[in-house]
Amino acid sequence: MAWRREKYEPMGGPAGGDGGIGGNVYIKANPELNTLLEFQYRSIFKADDGENGRSKSQHGKNGNSLTIEVPCGTIVRDVETGDAIADLTQAGDTAMVAEGGRGGRGNARFSSSRRQSPQFCEPGEPGVERRLTLELKLIADIGIIGLPNAGKSTLISVLSAAKPKIANYAFTTLSPNLGVVRRPNGDGVLLADIPGLIEGASDGLGLGHDFLRHVERTRLLLHLVDISTVASYAKVLGEDTDTLPPDEQRDPWENYELINRELAKYSDKLATKPQLVVLTKTDAITDEIKDYWLSHFKKNLPKDAYLTSISSISRHGLEGLRQEMLDTLDQLPAEENFVDVVEDLRATNHDDSEFEITLIGKGEWEITGGKVERLIRTTDPRNLDAVHRMFNIYKAMGVFKALRKAGAQEGDTIVICGDEFEYAPDMSFEFG
Repeated sequence: MAWRREKYEPMGGPAGGDGGIGGNVYIKANPELNTLLEFQYRSIFKADDGENGRSKSQHGKNGNSLTIEVPCGTIVRDVETGDAIADLTQAGDTAMVAEGGRGGRGNARFSSSRRQSPQFCEPGEPGVERRLTLELKLIADIGIIGLPNAGKSTLISVLSAAKPKIANYAFTTLSPNLGVVRRPNGDGVLLADIPGLIEGASDGLGLGHDFLRHVERTRLLLHLVDISTVASYAKVLGEDTDTLPPDEQRDPWENYELINRELAKYSDKLATKPQLVVLTKTDAITDEIKDYWLSHFKKNLPKDAYLTSISSISRHGLEGLRQEMLDTLDQLPAEENFVDVVEDLRATNHDDSEFEITLIGKGEWEITGGKVERLIRTTDPRNLDAVHRMFNIYKAMGVFKALRKAGAQEGDTIVICGDEFEYAPDMSFEFG
């Protein structure tokens, strides 16, 4: 609120400028990022406020917008509705998730022939506030799946330049590893080593839910099956496996079926993804064992299924597998966006005009709500024009009509943000 004060202009009139518009918040896909780790340590993001209006009818500067960068493959969900509001798969994909509030109007805006010296201004609108969930699903051409210790990390290390942690115990890998397999022309095919698949993974056991979602964006699956286990030998030699721990009693075919069951339970889409079945660790077994399991899988797999055996240590069978991967990918269509994204109407919804009326005592009512409380907090109770304007806005919002409907009587006490008023059926005013 300001007044024009210049020499020879004793009646300069109102000269309060409008406030600036608040900045928006955007989320943008950046191909150079690959994790959401930053958001574990920072969870509140805020664009700049618009600048206050100034005297001499100068408008305030608009607030700077904020752009939050995330990896490609990030899905943005609204916490309250659970809806996916953006699926940022390509570099540069951007979504506005919160719009800045409109700047308030200075007192110059309220000047009229009847009100030539308005003694009040208008507060700015609050920006949109909301809670969002970010979910990353890696975008890879090929996903390598299998039970822990099936040889996934070793395979990706010899097919690409990736250097994952490799050790002879379950859950060596605690996060997906990415590697690039080069074509002869120099183009790259992205591989993802998907860890954490065990029995019950689809129900969240182990690290299942953390990693199964990453398989969904792949076009092709390499299903690795370890045929060097004790149960593998026992099956071929006809020996008893009852003395082994329960997890080690399954033979390779049972392990293969277990992983496929978990994929099907998690998603129908995963169950139908094309697979190349790869029997691993042939360097650690005899030819008799290898031939038995190749024959067993060939007999039980669909006729058109691809089956091979490899050793990542000796590099046996790797060139054939590499070529088959590339040839199969060339025949598969590009992965379509399968996330149902809804129109994000909440990003621009500034309406905080809802209010609630509560009887807190005999003849005493409390009114709560975003706009109701904001108006009274930004109104100078010593300025009658400002107070009259506030009550007129309350009337337009239907506050007094709602009070009558709730049972308020003339003379009752109305409480808003701790301030008390005596209720009259028509608490509105005409400006003089």
